[in-house]
Amino acid sequence: MTTFEDALEALAALDVAGVAHSFGMEALPGPVDPALLPALTIQLADPRDRLFPQSSGGFDVLPFEGGPARYSVSVRHHLLVAVAGMAANPQPKLAQLIDAYFAALEADPMLGGALALPARVQVEIGEIRQGIGRFVGAVFRHVWTLEVE
Repeated sequence: MTTFEDALEALAALDVAGVAHSFGMEALPGPVDPALLPALTIQLADPRDRLFPQSSGGFDVLPFEGGPARYSVSVRHHLLVAVAGMAANPQPKLAQLIDAYFAALEADPMLGGALALPARVQVEIGEIRQGIGRFVGAVFRHVWTLEVE
């Protein structure tokens, strides 16, 4: 199996049709330039602004007696489609990109072998704050199971 960092890199490399740019954890250029949209950014779970309050905020250990040591982790993948209030009806484009996202994930549900189990993903559509900007888009909340190396 691979490391958590490898899984994050695999997520950043997910090839989603119609998405102009995909930024990994270290590649995010600060404030997202609207010229780079649509774009994907990765955010680790933050309990102060989580969209899914029923979820855990970090790592959970999944004990398996006699089996591999595994843990789960939550990661958010932000799909930024348009600057909030600036684009004329971004919903059709957003719907197309959500479909393309899940098609890409279906083609590689284990992120190139980085995950111990296929990703579980929830999506929420709305306004997303990214740095100082506000965008129309979607948040894909991944719950991954990884094996301890």
